[in-house]
Amino acid sequence: MDLENKEEIVVEETATETTEVAAAEETSEERPRRRGRGRKQKIETTEEKPQSEWVERVVQISRVTKVVKGGKKLSFRAIVIVGNKKGQVGVGCAKAAEVIIAIQKAIADGRKNLINVPIFKTTIPHPITGRSGAGSVMLKPASQGTGIIAGGAVRLVLELAGIENILAKSLGSKAPLNAANATLEALKALTPFKEVAEKRGLTMAELLN
Repeated sequence: MDLENKEEIVVEETATETTEVAAAEETSEERPRRRGRGRKQKIETTEEKPQSEWVERVVQISRVTKVVKGGKKLSFRAIVIVGNKKGQVGVGCAKAAEVIIAIQKAIADGRKNLINVPIFKTTIPHPITGRSGAGSVMLKPASQGTGIIAGGAVRLVLELAGIENILAKSLGSKAPLNAANATLEALKALTPFKEVAEKRGLTMAELLN
C-alpha cells in the first residue's frame, strides 16, 4: 500500500474514534437530564406553628420524701401558674417521681382550675382580701402607670391574669402555694361593676359618677 493510502486510513480511524467519543459524551450528558425530566422536585415548606395564648410559670419545685414500708419514697412537687393575660388564670400543684412529669401534671391541674377575673381599666373593681390556709393577700386597685406592686407568687398570678396596675400585700404565711391560692380566692370573689349596677337599678355611668 502507498503511504498516502495508509495516512487516509489512519485519519479515517481517528475521526471515527473522535465521533464515537463525542457521541458517548453527549448521551452520558443527556441521560441524567432525561431521567430527571419525569420526576417532580420536592419543595420543603416549613409552616410556623401558631403560638399558644396560654403562659405557664413555675413558682416552686420542692423535694418531698414520704416514709413507706421498706424505706423512703422520693418525689417532686411542682407549683405552676397558668394564664392567658386576658382575664383567665389558674394555679396547679402536682407530684411525680420526675421534675418534668410533675410540671406537666401541674400545668394540666392549673388548666382545670381556671377562673375568670373581672378587670376594670387594667385594674380590679374594688379592694378585697383573700385567704387560704394560714396566708392572706390584700388587693387594692391602682391608677394608670402604677404597675404591679407585689412580689413572689402573688405577682405571677396578677401578671398572668392580665392586671397591669394594682397594689398587693401578702399577710400571714409566706408559702408560695398559700399566697397563690389566697390571691386566686381574692380574684374569684371580685364583683364586676355591671352586676352591682344591675342590683341597684342604675346604669354604669350613674354608678361610676
